[in-house]
Amino acid sequence: MKATGSVLVHDIRPPSRWSAVRLRDLWPYRELLFFLALRDVKVRYKQAFIGVGWAVVQPVFMMIVFWVFLSKLAHVSSEGLPYTVFAFAGLIPWLFFANGVGAASDVLVANSNLISKVYFPRLIMPMASVLSWLPDVAISLVVLIGVMALYGLAPSATVLALPLFVLLALVAALAVSIWLSALNVAYRDIHYAAPFFVQIGLFLTPVTYPASLIHSPKLRVLFALNPMAGAVEGSGGRPVGLGRTRSDPDERRVLGELEVLRLHEASEQDGHAGSRDGCRRLE
Repeated sequence: MKATGSVLVHDIRPPSRWSAVRLRDLWPYRELLFFLALRDVKVRYKQAFIGVGWAVVQPVFMMIVFWVFLSKLAHVSSEGLPYTVFAFAGLIPWLFFANGVGAASDVLVANSNLISKVYFPRLIMPMASVLSWLPDVAISLVVLIGVMALYGLAPSATVLALPLFVLLALVAALAVSIWLSALNVAYRDIHYAAPFFVQIGLFLTPVTYPASLIHSPKLRVLFALNPMAGAVEGSGGRPVGLGRTRSDPDERRVLGELEVLRLHEASEQDGHAGSRDGCRRLE
């Protein structure tokens, strides 16, 4: 910061290439984060015929499809639970992750006019896109309780840990979406690759099948590296079924998410270092 005559000038420079994520810089912009997330929610459902009903329709129809093909035809185990409850509970965190990553990966390009005219931490944009899907999670959880009531099921004591698994899904979505949104500015292939890999991730995550089906110890270790595996298993109230290795799988998931955030910082610094050049590219 320096004074030029009577005008106070802020000199903004990028930090070193491998610096830590400076989350404290986001605190002064917390209101902007809230209103951007609120804007995304309003825009998403403003002109929709059934409005927020899409937060229920999407998981319900996917649950029906999986129930027909996996439960009735393929006879996939649901570990003693009704398969509709099993699949719906797994779809809630997964759809939050998939929708959040899908929306946030394009957010910097879609808001290029705003980014090129006003300075604020670029992390705000993908974070707002991911956070805007939290109301859908809340609505879907209410529907899940109704589905459980139809089968005469009551939530167990493990429901108290539900916020922790929702937080795990949130961190996973933020780690991936922040990284992809920065890469998408320079490489537009991300726009096409992100939805493709998210679709593949649905089958690599125990959303519609129990993790106990994986018997190979080596595959269990690789499976534990998937952060959404723990979020889906925990929020669905299912046994983890990943076995016990020398290190806790949940610990590896958290470390993996932190590593993604650290790697994102490298690509983020390139964007800060050439901010003017990046704005021209977006335009």
